[in-house]
Amino acid sequence: MSQTLRSLALAMLLSAPISPSTSAEVIKVQGARLQHVLTTLAESAKPGVLGITAVDLRTGTRVRVNAGRAFPMMSVIKAPVAAAVLAQVDAGLIGLDQMVAVDREDLVPGAAVPSIGAVFKGERMRFTVRRLLSAAVSESDNTAVDALIKLVGGPRVVTRFLRDHGIDSMRVDLSEGDVGRIFRDTTDGRAIPDDESELAALSRQRRGYRAYMEDPRNRTTPDAAADFLEKLWAGELLSRESTKRLVDLMYGQTLPNRLRAGLPKGVRLADKCGTSYTLEGQTAAFNDIGVITMPDGRTIVVAAFLTGSRDDKAARGKLFAQIGKVLTDPSLLP
Repeated sequence: MSQTLRSLALAMLLSAPISPSTSAEVIKVQGARLQHVLTTLAESAKPGVLGITAVDLRTGTRVRVNAGRAFPMMSVIKAPVAAAVLAQVDAGLIGLDQMVAVDREDLVPGAAVPSIGAVFKGERMRFTVRRLLSAAVSESDNTAVDALIKLVGGPRVVTRFLRDHGIDSMRVDLSEGDVGRIFRDTTDGRAIPDDESELAALSRQRRGYRAYMEDPRNRTTPDAAADFLEKLWAGELLSRESTKRLVDLMYGQTLPNRLRAGLPKGVRLADKCGTSYTLEGQTAAFNDIGVITMPDGRTIVVAAFLTGSRDDKAARGKLFAQIGKVLTDPSLLP
């Protein structure tokens, strides 16, 4: 379907009148409309696969598209990692002002804004847990989250935290450094030859990309990601203070600008994005999960994951902005 036809279909759908008189019927009709719109957006994303779970916490309306499929998380893992860290803070096992050593060999490329790597000097520096949390969640710094994963006892501790809270289809198995090694095809101690040719480098990158796409680790379903957000927002994962701290860190993530780009003025978003690199026009992961709050207090949880996309960065951004716009459209909210 062309972009023009998709836009026309969406406009016709949103402008159609509502006839049911009871609130339950209105909610049902609106939910069906929202389902149709999001399904249409998922169709437009092909050959990529778009998965969405959206939950209106006021009405209980839950809309799902490819929501039971496991998607690669990339930096989305930083939100559950931070939750696992804060759970240990709540238990008195970790202090926010506790110092954590980071060695130069621990540096991992990647951050939405200049962060730990940008200030690193010498062979070793120490950072507070508080600073690492901010860097990991608000700045999406890979070095910071890997230091936090190590601090809590490894990825399995994060997954166990999720399982203990009934979140069964979100798993953290790898650090960001591990993920990078899969993409570079340098796992098991393999090194990149100094004299590697361009053709050999491309072949290696293709192997790494394929291995990552086939790897079941560091995956979540949109349903599980939405469940994590719902339980976080409800205060079921952490103390009141730690819940506020993590949500505030998610409010502080303003880059990348995805779902947020489609939100009306006055609407807030506490979110965590995740992005892979693109190889030969295909992007393994382009994600955003968050909690949308409107001026009237209405709250919508959304988990959106896109994998295998052939669209360019601008088109992917427009898709996520459209998701944010649709989820806050008054004509779709009873």
